[in-house]
Amino acid sequence: MPELIWEEFNFEDPDGGRIIFWPHIPCLRMPSKLRSHSNFDGVAFLNSSLDLKSWITDAEQEKNSPGIHRDSAIASGTLFGRLMSDLNELDVDGPVIPDPEQMRLLLHAQNSRGGMPVYAIEPELEDEEWVDWQISSADQQVTYLNLMLTLTTGRRWKKQRKHAITLVPSSKHVNADLGAAAASAMTWWFEEQRGLSDELIALRDARFVSRIRGALRDLHHSRVDDTKAQETTLLVPIHQARLPSIKKAISSCMDVELITQED
Repeated sequence: MPELIWEEFNFEDPDGGRIIFWPHIPCLRMPSKLRSHSNFDGVAFLNSSLDLKSWITDAEQEKNSPGIHRDSAIASGTLFGRLMSDLNELDVDGPVIPDPEQMRLLLHAQNSRGGMPVYAIEPELEDEEWVDWQISSADQQVTYLNLMLTLTTGRRWKKQRKHAITLVPSSKHVNADLGAAAASAMTWWFEEQRGLSDELIALRDARFVSRIRGALRDLHHSRVDDTKAQETTLLVPIHQARLPSIKKAISSCMDVELITQED
């Protein structure tokens, strides 16, 4: 488990422009002082186009029946449900589904300046390379060993969460409950990745960062304002526990996969 950070990570793209990775805890409203206050020209989400569309529907359902998705997740018995249960017991602003910080940024992008560019980084299901990755991922996660590991999830979860607490950095903007939430989110992400080989994780991260760089390039070429001479900036909200591996991947990324903004 790598150490977590609360601050943004700025990546200066060698081809020009800047990518700001803003770490947040999934399904929580972050304190104002921990939110990103940087100026940006577009936003990219580590999700698919279908995910972005489903957020709108889920948000409407949440408005009509507050807590419906959270309660459903907790009752599911999944790793994500375990995370929701942990967060629900803490004095934090959440949990809420869909993720309130990502939803806030999506709506901000849609309603600002006549609509800021939005990018979906996860490839679509029609993408053969991504389908092959998902098949390989599913094959690894249902092996006998991984099925056996699920029998000890509860005990392992508590052990990993205890260790994760030591990796949460102190901050004057972070109280004990928010720190505990970060530890639980890190435990969840670690458990989600447990069934994947290092090779598959590296392949996925390399694909994602190449598409992030591609989004930045498209963003720069699509700008039509008078400030084009200024540095083009892409904001990427990212789960805090996922940032270390993405940071490592983009620091060594040599490829750029061009993608276009959402309609």
